[in-house]
Amino acid sequence: MGAPALTRGTRGRGRTPRRLARGGARSPRAESSERAGGGVSVRDVDDPIALLPHRPPFRFVDTVDELEPGVRVVTRWKVTGDESFLAGHFPGNPIVPGVIQLEALAQAGGIALLSDPRYAGKLPLFGGVEDVRWRRVVRPGDELRFEVTMERLSARGGWGRGRATVGDEETVRARMLFALA
Repeated sequence: MGAPALTRGTRGRGRTPRRLARGGARSPRAESSERAGGGVSVRDVDDPIALLPHRPPFRFVDTVDELEPGVRVVTRWKVTGDESFLAGHFPGNPIVPGVIQLEALAQAGGIALLSDPRYAGKLPLFGGVEDVRWRRVVRPGDELRFEVTMERLSARGGWGRGRATVGDEETVRARMLFALA
């Protein structure tokens, strides 16, 4: 699937990460892409997931596949079935709540925002959402891919537009306002 992704920590008890690249390791493909001036790759950030103020069990980013600080990010989250909220949503028929999908999309956007040196150490909060649509049910075993592109940034925050997919199927899309505290 291309360049190795950065993974940080584990969500489940006693589980090991699927992939781990320390110290901002980059693949030869990513480095050659940077030299050629093309493509977007994870660079200039040692551990993009650690930029988030969220911690397990409320962090919904497993890997960062692509990152252009302050511009664009692509992340992934694998729904294991061990998430505590699935026990009650719904017993015998676990479905990831739409608001959790939206939160995960915002966390991906938070990485794009916080990786920009202008916003280092800030706390990104939801300031609003527009044009939210849920298109597909997400269940244990699904791996969501989140792509967020920042539209406008200022000293107080900014707008980003994102979408999540499982395979080729869209699960959620939204335009999000990030307010910096």
